[in-house]
Amino acid sequence: MRDLTGEPDILCQGLVRIFSTEGVEVQALQGLDLRVDRGDVVAIVGASGSGKSTLLTILSGLDRPTGGTAVVAGTDLATMSRADRVHYQRHTVGFVWQQTSRNLLPYLTAAENIAVPLVLSGAKARAERVEELLELLGIEHCRDRRPEQLSGGEQQRTAIAVALANSPRVLLADEPTGELDDATSAEVLEALRGASERLGVTVLIVTHDPTVSEHVRRTVQIRDGRTATEVLRRTERDDSGAEVHVAEEFAVLDRAGRLQLPEEFVSALDLRERVRLALEPDHVGVWPDGSSRTSPPTASGRAGHEEERTDA
Repeated sequence: MRDLTGEPDILCQGLVRIFSTEGVEVQALQGLDLRVDRGDVVAIVGASGSGKSTLLTILSGLDRPTGGTAVVAGTDLATMSRADRVHYQRHTVGFVWQQTSRNLLPYLTAAENIAVPLVLSGAKARAERVEELLELLGIEHCRDRRPEQLSGGEQQRTAIAVALANSPRVLLADEPTGELDDATSAEVLEALRGASERLGVTVLIVTHDPTVSEHVRRTVQIRDGRTATEVLRRTERDDSGAEVHVAEEFAVLDRAGRLQLPEEFVSALDLRERVRLALEPDHVGVWPDGSSRTSPPTASGRAGHEEERTDA
């Protein structure tokens, strides 16, 4: 259940990450803003090079931002000491990689793998916690099997159990279904959603898998190092009482008033370089620069004017 009354579990404001290679600077993140409320399940999508993987490495504590702020479960990631970082990675966040070899030790059984982070943190009642997670993820039958004896879906559900062992506030998953077929992917995504609902953990999934959208309430698209659009999903009842699934797409407006129009909008109207704008009482109109259509009058009496399109 999402908690909308307190502070978000993930809050990024103006997040910047610049990489320098042989004198060439590359901006992987260019002022990214992101808010994820406690207990929410959110998917981050984007093309290769959009910045989504960079965002995940910062949130996991494996990298530091160049500028801006990133706060996860009350921890400022830019000011952590080395000891703070170890504690953060053991107790505040859990992480699931795409590759099984990075999640599980091949010479240990599923139960033993889940117990490893509990041993490292000195947790008590370890056997009870292992049994709880085996049941939660539906992998009790895998208890005494090593990773090579598990299917791909069983391996990833075991990896989720390992990530949840120390009761983190936030679970980060990097392409958790990247090596799975559609049916198995659905099982893993439902396992993540079920863990969030039963344990209250916040889940952030970075993926290129389009089927993920069916299993999360909110999908955030990153483009050119910024959050570009969001799709919010909800379930309603129509007049006949039938259940209807509704999805709405929104453009993200940053603190400077900039937004990125969806690519399909830009292509459909052949928008280039600059666009014609008009302020209406309840919306803003956007037309191609060369349009012969006259912009309607605005609430303030101003006609639409041309403005350079830097972020649309």
